Amino acid sequence: MQFVYGPKMPLRILDEAEFWKRQEAEHTVVIRELVPNLEPRFVDALRAWEDAFAQTEGVVRRYLETVIRLKHPIPPAVWRQVLALVDFALRQSKQFVAFLGRLSMESEAIRALPVAIVVLNHIRRESEYFIGIAQTILVGKWGRRYGFAHRSSSQV
Repeated sequence: MQFVYGPKMPLRILDEAEFWKRQEAEHTVVIRELVPNLEPRFVDALRAWEDAFAQTEGVVRRYLETVIRLKHPIPPAVWRQVLALVDFALRQSKQFVAFLGRLSMESEAIRALPVAIVVLNHIRRESEYFIGIAQTILVGKWGRRYGFAHRSSSQV
């Protein structure tokens, strides 16, 4: 992601978050379809993750629509809300990455299917890419300007 969007940066941040939450939701489906004999507890967990990502994507979309309708410059209160949402999305992705680690360690069905490990690692790297983008936003000039740099750096 480029970080040179000027006054359109809130739109770009939200666009990126919307994309990655959709990707993460789709990744839960990929895992379930790839491993047909996946243990029921992991199937249920992946469905819960899919729902959580879809809900976050919906919130991001609503913020995106709000920011599009606002006049520039974006009010500081809205910027803070956008950054809080990015912070939430980052933490959600970190929890998903941790879940993927547990899934690869605890699922016999995953361990029995070498391609599943490859796919899980790919999915993990994609979520980590979003985490990197979100961290950069939160500890960068936007986070510092709206009071997130100190908060996010301790959580990251």
